[in-house]
Amino acid sequence: MNTRKVAITVPTDLVAIIDSIIKKLGISRSKFISTVLREKLLNERDQHLKDEYDRVFSAKEMREEQIETSIWFEGSNSKEGQKW
Repeated sequence: MNTRKVAITVPTDLVAIIDSIIKKLGISRSKFISTVLREKLLNERDQHLKDEYDRVFSAKEMREEQIETSIWFEGSNSKEGQKW
């Protein structure tokens, strides 16, 4: 993995908390901060995607289409499904 050194300013109380945690975990500050930052960014990305899916599928037209499609599939009464 490629890395790049960056300088950040962190409140003293936060550094103390980080140092307490990394001492127990036996890892470096850089590793800990990178891991926490990666998790946060991935969670933000996932939440953004979920919000976009929710926005699209909450549209009235989309909801109605989804309901009509499910009713159509349920009405086939056949293991093969409806004929296209």
